[in-house]
Amino acid sequence: MSRLPQLIAFDLDYTLWDLWIDTHVTAPLRRDNDTINQVLDRYDQDIRFYRDVPQILHRLRDAGVEVAACSRTTAPTLANQALRLLLVRPTNEGEEPIPAVEFFDQLEIYPGSKISHFKQLHEKTGIPYTEMLFFDDEHRNAEVEKLGVTFHLVPEGLHASAFEEGLLTWRQRNGATS
Repeated sequence: MSRLPQLIAFDLDYTLWDLWIDTHVTAPLRRDNDTINQVLDRYDQDIRFYRDVPQILHRLRDAGVEVAACSRTTAPTLANQALRLLLVRPTNEGEEPIPAVEFFDQLEIYPGSKISHFKQLHEKTGIPYTEMLFFDDEHRNAEVEKLGVTFHLVPEGLHASAFEEGLLTWRQRNGATS
């Protein structure tokens, strides 16, 4: 198996779910019982991960990769609440659903440049920028490449094929193709 980066970071809005948490969602958020991958807002706006996201999160956790959420939202409280309420199906039958937030080792969710998000990640983890891969739907956030972070654009959100493309790009840039 090919080597993985030490840290993989994801934007939230239109990268892991198909909305902007700060403009499409109104508090309070709620989950109906143990509904998997669905949270509703005050007006029943649906918040859910794209189809392949739970599988990707499980894969990274099983591989011991540090996972971060990096969002420049102006509604960090709502974003954090959504991650706490969203449940991910467990990999083994009979186990309890897992709150999505448990898949994230680092949460950098606040307004501002993604450069500041990655400087914080580097400071908190000690992981070199070259060992970081970032998935985002907005090209402007490719600015993190100035630090040495590998950026992969996902204009249609995170799906399995886009994830594999990002890994390949990171491996090629870092000589980790074997």
